[in-house]
Amino acid sequence: MSEHRSAPTGLGRRHRRLTDEQTRERMLATAIEMINRTGLTVSLDHISLEDVIRAANVPRSSVYRRWPYKDLFISDLVKELARAAIPTAAQNETIVDLIRRLVGGQADLLANAERRGGLVLEVIRQTALADFEMLHTSPEWRTYLALQATVMSLAEGELRDQIRAILVESQRGLVAAVARAWETMTALLGYRLRPELGASFETLALLLSASVRGLTLMAISMPDVAVERVRARPVGATEEAEWSLSALEIASIAGTFLEEDPDVRWDAARIEAVRAAVDSLRA
Repeated sequence: MSEHRSAPTGLGRRHRRLTDEQTRERMLATAIEMINRTGLTVSLDHISLEDVIRAANVPRSSVYRRWPYKDLFISDLVKELARAAIPTAAQNETIVDLIRRLVGGQADLLANAERRGGLVLEVIRQTALADFEMLHTSPEWRTYLALQATVMSLAEGELRDQIRAILVESQRGLVAAVARAWETMTALLGYRLRPELGASFETLALLLSASVRGLTLMAISMPDVAVERVRARPVGATEEAEWSLSALEIASIAGTFLEEDPDVRWDAARIEAVRAAVDSLRA
């Protein structure tokens, strides 16, 4: 009598038992594959429209007339976040105060070439650290970074184009502001762009901004980056000191682009002019 195979019941297809590690690996691999297909987005689903209405103390009817659906409100919110994300005023004030103290209080050092180079590096060492610490702890800056990372994962359409345009405008404004600040301080301290590079202050500002942004991003997942210090004496420094990683990278980029201007004469009148210019700086 021949054997007949019974119809499949589904029991034979039961998944074999997986170890905890196998489950972990499969789940993570599948999730990564899904994210790679659709893109990683920053969700604002936790924002409650009703909570915002109560906090803003505005009529609900006005809100829902302006935004019939929460998605419309979120779209406007994201665009507003993009416009307001980069912190500037308080940050500039702190940096300007440092420059006033370092340069204005020690302007006499500018008469000596070696001390002048040391003073310039000390300005970079302290202002770069202050700048990085403010960015690293700034919720606005983290929001800006998140929006930059998120825009490419948004579905193609008007919202994505609008946010990208706002971010591009914000970034151009940031680079332009950094370029102006470096051009002003470079001229003030008797430096210039190296002619053989054929570069502009915008190029310098772009690289400086990119390097600080990269370090800020790393510090989010690697907090030690923010507090690590290196005993160093970069070229031009008069003595060894503790340097933050951000200050070292800024000094390295600046050293590549800048050199002392041979046409500047450091006499008493020039030094007094520098002191007056620093005292008049505004954030």
